[in-house]
Amino acid sequence: MGIVFRQSIKGTAVHWVGAVIGMITMLYVQPYFLTTEEIGLMKVLYESGLLICGIALLGTPSSAIRFFPYFKNSKNKDNGFFFYLLMLPATGAIIFIPLVIFLKPLIVDFFSEKSALYVEYFNWVIPLILFLMYWITFESYANVKMRIAVPKLIREIGVRILLLTLYVLYGFKLLTLTELVTCSISVYAVVMIITFFYIRRFDSITLKHDRKFIYPLQNKILRYTVFLFLAVVSGNILNQLDVFMLASLKGLDTTGVYVILIYIVAMIDMPSRAITAISSPIAADSLKNDNFEKANKLYKEVSLHQLISGSIFFVFIWINIDNIFAIIPNGELFAPGKWVVLFLGIAKIITMTLNFGGILIAYSRYYYWSLFFSFFICLTGIAANLLLIPILGMTGAALATLTACILSYSVQQWIVLKKVKGNPYTINTLKQIILILILFGINFLLPKWSQNPFIDAAYRSIIIGTLTIIFLYKLKISATINNIIDKSMAKIRTFI
Repeated sequence: MGIVFRQSIKGTAVHWVGAVIGMITMLYVQPYFLTTEEIGLMKVLYESGLLICGIALLGTPSSAIRFFPYFKNSKNKDNGFFFYLLMLPATGAIIFIPLVIFLKPLIVDFFSEKSALYVEYFNWVIPLILFLMYWITFESYANVKMRIAVPKLIREIGVRILLLTLYVLYGFKLLTLTELVTCSISVYAVVMIITFFYIRRFDSITLKHDRKFIYPLQNKILRYTVFLFLAVVSGNILNQLDVFMLASLKGLDTTGVYVILIYIVAMIDMPSRAITAISSPIAADSLKNDNFEKANKLYKEVSLHQLISGSIFFVFIWINIDNIFAIIPNGELFAPGKWVVLFLGIAKIITMTLNFGGILIAYSRYYYWSLFFSFFICLTGIAANLLLIPILGMTGAALATLTACILSYSVQQWIVLKKVKGNPYTINTLKQIILILILFGINFLLPKWSQNPFIDAAYRSIIIGTLTIIFLYKLKISATINNIIDKSMAKIRTFI
């Protein structure tokens, strides 16, 4: 896997630490100190800011990766790339923040019946949008410069420690709910500023720019931005659709339970984030030169390792799901959402395995096809949620997500195959799927060894974990993983 795998290992180390903090926060601190309604409030406020931020960014993160190779010139401070990067979100903010203020009466009406608490704090969404926009923009700049370690440290660890501290202070009655909301929004202002001071260290940071340089590119950038914007609109709506519809149709209490279940599933793609962050610039550089063979090879490698990591993480979560509910405070409130974890987990694995295909399309000359894909997935998701949430509640929301995921990624993969000759599947893909089914079967046969959830979880995880390593190695699913195991065993032998 080369640089992609090595960099992803470093990024994953940060994710591991962040995941531990996140688990403490989401699976203990929040359920212990906050009501499900308050958990739902914090999530819906954040997702509201993130939704509008994603739209107002006008595709800045993807545009940065797509066009940085054209600007890249260390001797000339990347030809003013940083200045143009700042202009996109500034334009989006000028357009969409006034629009949100104008549409506030409609938004209030949509949530007022079931989620009145959200309506009360809605005004905090406006500053949150701005903080998130420029935080993400500064991260994107670090990403194209292949400097992801510190930004990842800030996102995965810094933000979580700050929020964890606030929840504990609230739990001990040192903050009111209003102060908790205010301070939580302020956290994103703090990390935005810290990230900016980090990227200031780069020699290429400058507001100087040469209009003559960008003139030949401006039409290409404009077309890409317009199409990407339309695609992002539908994609962002789908990503937050289940949370918003649950809040509107079932209330913040149900949404709060759903939020905790979402977090349990979110741990599955922890390695995925680092792999994608490192792989995307490489894909963009390959597709700039229409090197489909190199891009497809990367697609196969990324897809396989995403499938391996995601499916194995999901196995450990699912075999211990009852133990997890037994451990977290007020677990009886979340246990009815067991099937939510199953449906969202499967959807997450599909997304991890095939999502890089969408990145290939977005960075190729066929990027406009991502627009059709995004509209299709958005319409499918809306229809599925409208149909299933009133009937099945949060389980319906999860099932709707899985349905939309299967249908949409089937269409996307057809586009990837036709346009950039991308096919992620190999015999090793099939081997990994079979391995996961075998592990589920073995777990089913394991008796419950103890009523203590910690002991039962340890016993199951040790047995399944040991078998996973053995089967991965014997089946030779990944040459990279086998190589790591061989080197590790060699080091162990030197100490024996």
